[in-house]
Amino acid sequence: MLKNPSTKYPPFPAIALADRQWPQRTLTRAPIWLSTDLRDGNQALFEPMNGATKLRLFKELVRIGFKEIEVGFPSASQTDFDFVRNLVEGGHIPEGVTPMVITQAREELIEPTVRSLKGARRAIVHLYNAVAPVWRDVVFGMSVAQVMELIHEQVGIVRRYTEQYPDTQWVLQYSPEVFSMTELDVSLQACNTAIRAWDAGPGRPIILNLPTTVENAMPNVFADQVEWMDRHLERREHVILSVHCHNDRGTGVAASEMAQLAGAQRVEGCLFGNGERSGNVDLVTLALNMYTQGIDPGLDFSDINAVARVAESCTQLPIHPRHPYVGDLVFTAFSGSHQDAIKKGFAVQKPDAAWRVPYLPIDPADLGRTYDSVIRVNSQSGKGGIAYLLERHHGVVMPRRMQIEFSAVVQRITDASESEMTAAQLWEVFCNTYHLGENGAADEIASPLGYRHHRLQEHEGRQNIEIEIEREGRVLRCRGTGNGPLDAAAHALGIGIDIISYEERAVGTGSDARAMAIIEAGARGKAGARFGVGVHANIVTASILALLSAAQRLGLSIQDSGGVPEAARRATIA
Repeated sequence: MLKNPSTKYPPFPAIALADRQWPQRTLTRAPIWLSTDLRDGNQALFEPMNGATKLRLFKELVRIGFKEIEVGFPSASQTDFDFVRNLVEGGHIPEGVTPMVITQAREELIEPTVRSLKGARRAIVHLYNAVAPVWRDVVFGMSVAQVMELIHEQVGIVRRYTEQYPDTQWVLQYSPEVFSMTELDVSLQACNTAIRAWDAGPGRPIILNLPTTVENAMPNVFADQVEWMDRHLERREHVILSVHCHNDRGTGVAASEMAQLAGAQRVEGCLFGNGERSGNVDLVTLALNMYTQGIDPGLDFSDINAVARVAESCTQLPIHPRHPYVGDLVFTAFSGSHQDAIKKGFAVQKPDAAWRVPYLPIDPADLGRTYDSVIRVNSQSGKGGIAYLLERHHGVVMPRRMQIEFSAVVQRITDASESEMTAAQLWEVFCNTYHLGENGAADEIASPLGYRHHRLQEHEGRQNIEIEIEREGRVLRCRGTGNGPLDAAAHALGIGIDIISYEERAVGTGSDARAMAIIEAGARGKAGARFGVGVHANIVTASILALLSAAQRLGLSIQDSGGVPEAARRATIA
């Protein structure tokens, strides 16, 4: 390693654009959005999504309002090819939504790519090849002339194959890969070659996508590059200029915003910034930034927590608690002076007036979030201290949202008592709050919903369960069927509950170890959610106890499914 590593990295040369116009412009409308979650975001996962998971995320993207969605790399994966065919043949693509598929510039890959979208009403074929000097010299060993010949030939092949399916309205998207590191005259030559080969014109548009494949300069430099291209492209009126920004320097959002000022009409990216290396541009942040400037982004994030849960479930990637707009802590101020300013802002804020609350750039309610964590005043041993004590003394690791919920309970008690709460007292409050019984006993639940035992059987891939609950001297036998034990139990109890999340923990070690199940659930058709906790040596039993705990905290009651008085039951057994 060099003593001064900076000598290894020459700065990116300035762009010759003395009369640049983008710094004087203001954003006034949202771009065309394209989500790459199902392709670019999917290939960046530890374990890529299967077809069912991709379909779930596709439907969520449609619900949010995306009109263009990159759905896969059909020539690179049979899973992706089958998924695209399922979207088309299964009728999952609503009218007004256009799928896009990507392919490298090779004929044997182009043919199955186009074929995967056979029967779609409208489709985009995304063709790309790297044009930057390092790639030309080191990876491919091609001259600029050879690169241009490749583009002309391969775009012609895309045109030939798409013409075989005239019932589909085909759009070509061409990306000069690694545009941000390429000489502008070479990028322009590549894009103009694609325009001519596709014969872009009236009724035959082309999308030119300019990617910061590797972010290597300040975002204003990228804006200069985009404005230069915007000025020099041929047939500009038939071109949709798009950008695809990665986040290697941490400025993907800024680069995308500035690129729009510079002439970009379309933005590609992923929910919450998923993608290779440091990720793609974060479309949620980018879109919600527009709200703060009085611009409707045209995407529905009115229940941002629900969007986050779907994304986390599908990608298996957690969202950082400090993530803009959606992180669990972004609307929470721990400083007393900050809390005081926020409270005063809320006191004078009128419902229909311009938003003017200190420290909050956007109204949490507009994202479906509550004010609970915003307006409560934390002590020095707030949520973090509570979580630490429970984990250290009792092995309880609470999910982030549960920490927020339980810390509010503790705060109310400490405010009333005006005294310190010990670890033992904290555990007692935890057990009482989540109905764990005395000292977290594994075999009882301190509520009218008294669990006795259950029987579980599997039949033809489904779980059948019978649960006995004691209530007011009666034993209720509840039966249900589901995809798993927890789903079956929820049906059996008939309590109208929606399970939002489920987690398991091991409490204790060795022969004394027990399972702790934690459920976040909501009452069907009602707003708000509560956590439930169950502890037992058997994880299925712990899950049922957690379900009962959540039901009790939500105020739900079990439906009487034919229980008999205890005395009669004993006589029957005898």
